[in-house]
Amino acid sequence: MYTLELLTGAFILSLYLLKLIWDYFRDAKGLRRYPNYNLLCGISNLGWCLVTWRGGIRSKSLSEMHKKYPVIRIGPNSLSYGEPDALKDIYGHGTKCVKDVFYQTEADTHFNLGNVIDKQDHTRKRKMLSGAFAMKNVQQWEFRVAEKVMHFVEACDKHCTEPLSKTAQQPDPRDTTFDFRAWSNFFTIDAILDIALSEKLGLLRAGSDLVTAQTVDGVQYQVPFRECLHASKIAHTRIAYADKWYGFNSKYTTRILPSHRKLWKLSQGWGDFVNYQATKRMARTTQGEKLDDFFQYLMDDKDGNPRNLEWGEIASEVAVLLDAGSATTAIALNNVLFWLLRTPRCLTNLREEVDAVLDPDTAVAPYEKVKSLPYLRACLDESLRITPPFSYNLPRRTPPEGATILGTFVPGSTSVSMSSFVAHHDERIFADPEAFVPERWLGEESRQLQSSFVPFSSGARACIGRNLTYLEQSVMLATVVHRYDFALPHAQWEQDRVEVTNLLPGPLPLKVWRRELV
Repeated sequence: MYTLELLTGAFILSLYLLKLIWDYFRDAKGLRRYPNYNLLCGISNLGWCLVTWRGGIRSKSLSEMHKKYPVIRIGPNSLSYGEPDALKDIYGHGTKCVKDVFYQTEADTHFNLGNVIDKQDHTRKRKMLSGAFAMKNVQQWEFRVAEKVMHFVEACDKHCTEPLSKTAQQPDPRDTTFDFRAWSNFFTIDAILDIALSEKLGLLRAGSDLVTAQTVDGVQYQVPFRECLHASKIAHTRIAYADKWYGFNSKYTTRILPSHRKLWKLSQGWGDFVNYQATKRMARTTQGEKLDDFFQYLMDDKDGNPRNLEWGEIASEVAVLLDAGSATTAIALNNVLFWLLRTPRCLTNLREEVDAVLDPDTAVAPYEKVKSLPYLRACLDESLRITPPFSYNLPRRTPPEGATILGTFVPGSTSVSMSSFVAHHDERIFADPEAFVPERWLGEESRQLQSSFVPFSSGARACIGRNLTYLEQSVMLATVVHRYDFALPHAQWEQDRVEVTNLLPGPLPLKVWRRELV
């Protein structure tokens, strides 16, 4: 009986493989004319899944390949574009392309603003939350950001060492104990929990990201926030491109591997943390509290009328707020300080600009004083360009009748995309794209770069949190470069990075000491 089951399974697998090969040579959509990213990509989505599984920065190798080929096939029904004009065709306000079925793998019982596919439902959700993210409203929450920056300063002060000797080539390894990557993430987690849910999580003062999670049965336990969130992204991204097999792979195939079983367990911890926080905040609303935070926008409209959303939608929106609000800004802060330390000339220029508007004893930079500093904004944008926190190909799907992209007709229901990393490293647009050059964003010529600068995507589906992240980054970066000096482990030190949906950096161990300000 066991032998018969094996033979039956082998026969079914053989038929499936034959169908994949048949579909490839039949080429119903005419996609075989495009070069494949690898040998498997034209036949099966497994080819692109294996690329994500391997780790590293897949968009970097994709960028290199796009220097030769404007369009690359990354799946049997998926095309990646490398020409800047494709951004408008795929993501622009007038595009007929919609979010790909890829996003169905991200949804639980309900879609959220980040993964909703239906255009009308997206419009409803964006209208519901747009007021919360308006600049006027975000600036009213600056005091919450400033409080968390002050907590960061207190932690940073505790890690300060003696100034680096002018003759020293590199710091003593015993002094490089301040992991800016972790601490900046503690800052963004504390900030978004306060802004979104009026929750004082206190990671900066605890010096740890251990938080309480709660199962749907009410069982509470402790989980590491960052590890759980990153695990959920890794576990999802490795198999999401095989969207038709996502359910099967998430429940069965990947469970075979011990390392992936650990990822799914940690991913569940992230879901239980969100459940705990959303349940706590909902209880406060039930008790009659009306709080000034993002959550209140899910409860009532601008006139105070209840929205009466289903619990699944509320929990889903909280999840994307806590995810996007904590992850990408922390990555951006990590990246910009890394690039400034690797490019001392730029750090010197930025310090001169910041020091000119802040008093020597300023502990936290007021946003009003730094929001219009041109070189500060140029440094932030240049970091977002060279290492975009959200780097992967955001897949869109052509309408049933097809669409024209780069002047060529693409058949209906085809997945099309362009990586922000690819767009930002196009040497035809960005001269010397591998160099950190904030000056490229100053002067009239910078206007020509804007259409290819897409760290927040573009069009109607662009990231709604742009105002908040610029406020957090501006206040934090101005504060730390004004108050502290930092040193990398050595001048050529490189930071590890792995691309999932985000371009995740590894630890950033620094030596830190107080600057002498007059």
